[in-house]
Amino acid sequence: MSVSQADVMTAMSKVIDPELHVDLVKAGMVKDVRVTGDTVKLKIELTTPACPMKGKIQADAEAALKAVPGLKSFDIEWGAQVRGVAGGSGGALLPGVKNILLVGAGKGGVGKSTVAVNLATSLAQHGAKVGLLDADFYGPSVPLMTGTADKRPVSPNGKTLDPLVAHGLKIMSIGFLVEADQALIWRGPMLHGALMQLVRDVNWGELDYLILDLPPGTGDVALTLSQSVRAAGAVLVTTPQDVALADVVRAKQMFDKVHIPVLGIVENMSQFICPHCNKSTPIFNHGGGHKAAEMFGIPFLGEIPLDLKVREAGDSGVPVVVGHKDSPEAKAFQDVARAVAGRVSAQTMKSVPLPVMQAR
Repeated sequence: MSVSQADVMTAMSKVIDPELHVDLVKAGMVKDVRVTGDTVKLKIELTTPACPMKGKIQADAEAALKAVPGLKSFDIEWGAQVRGVAGGSGGALLPGVKNILLVGAGKGGVGKSTVAVNLATSLAQHGAKVGLLDADFYGPSVPLMTGTADKRPVSPNGKTLDPLVAHGLKIMSIGFLVEADQALIWRGPMLHGALMQLVRDVNWGELDYLILDLPPGTGDVALTLSQSVRAAGAVLVTTPQDVALADVVRAKQMFDKVHIPVLGIVENMSQFICPHCNKSTPIFNHGGGHKAAEMFGIPFLGEIPLDLKVREAGDSGVPVVVGHKDSPEAKAFQDVARAVAGRVSAQTMKSVPLPVMQAR
């Protein structure tokens, strides 16, 4: 009994991507099907190299092929091609950027920048092209956390800047352009102009994800970014205690008002891990992130333990996912990155073109 390409495509159409809720054929993920007698070779192209459901998809695809009458052997090549939201996230400002992700928090002190740095680095470790823009003008900590504080970007033409590169990331921060001990006392219009320069006048090139580390709260910088580029979504960072919920509410309301989908919530400093006995202690309570996610009906992306290694990694300029990649803390960040990548892929499947406010 001969096997046809149609038989293979029919089998693949029964395999559903659990994150996208659509079959592989309809999602355009099945490529290069080659049938030779009773054998077949094909490529399955995932929507992100950090796909959280690859194991499930692989098992289902193999089971579907084994059920094809007459098919004795098959060879699946796995790949990934990150897709952008309809119309492009960056618009005219960032034409080479597929997805812009905002990392925000309703208040300071929740480890937002730590989450942004390790999220970006984890996505890069999976093979994605990633940029990190430190948009926290009042407390730019990305240079310190990435080990680039003593470096300065260069301009190839006197008009644009090349981002710095570290840990597989393209990095830009206002911290590279001002003295470390200089306080920024800028009003809204000055912030807007400087921020748009960091977005528009940096040679980001082709990126799958550009992570923007927003300042805490719901002030001018967050609103300027939200209204100037079309973000694929926002990640909210909180700590476990109930008092943090009010701040999450305000941040969520801001993103709702500017029509940016909230991809989910990350609970940072979830539990303290004793470095001597490995005992967990919920210093800041536990479960606030879960509670907020349930309140809003949005995904809970994961929890990050409070551990000395995370703080030491940030101070040393080597993110914990690089310096301690096999640690529970690194694995927690990697799980969050996969969850975020999956949510972005789901957004791109249902996105529709929206107008983008252009900066002048």
